[in-house]
Amino acid sequence: MINAILLFLLLAICTVTDVRERKIYNKVLLPFLIVSLAVNGVAGGLEGLTNSILGLLTGFGILLIPYLLGGMGAGDVKLLAVIGALMGAKFVALSAIYMALAGGVFALFLIIFRKSAKQLLKGVFYSLGGLMNGLKIPLMYDKDAMKQTYPYGVAIAVGAAIQFFRAGMIL
Repeated sequence: MINAILLFLLLAICTVTDVRERKIYNKVLLPFLIVSLAVNGVAGGLEGLTNSILGLLTGFGILLIPYLLGGMGAGDVKLLAVIGALMGAKFVALSAIYMALAGGVFALFLIIFRKSAKQLLKGVFYSLGGLMNGLKIPLMYDKDAMKQTYPYGVAIAVGAAIQFFRAGMIL
């Protein structure tokens, strides 16, 4: 019960800060991490603490490579790690599947709505034409678009919420 409340409090705070400021703050994550380890250690003893640490490492490991490749912010990695510490390795691993799906849907919407339909069709036409001639032409090459990001913390929150309800947990 307390883990569920902590999870949704964490997700709410981080979603708001990520949408507004494009940041997930350490001053939010660190207290949640400490409380997660303490709650799981008290409730489950050594086994609970071990599961919490395993969840932390799993969450961290899932987004480490995308972070190292420059496709993910450090706050996103730490948020998923704290979710793992709070809810466990299995929960965070399954959440990551839903997170990836939500992130893909969000990215698709951004591509569609940030570009006009004419530009999108033009990009598809040139890309397909290039492929037929043995060239790789990016679907929509735009320097400004390549620099734009979106708050992936939202996708992480959606993935964790879907897993929470899919697993039949209740508040």
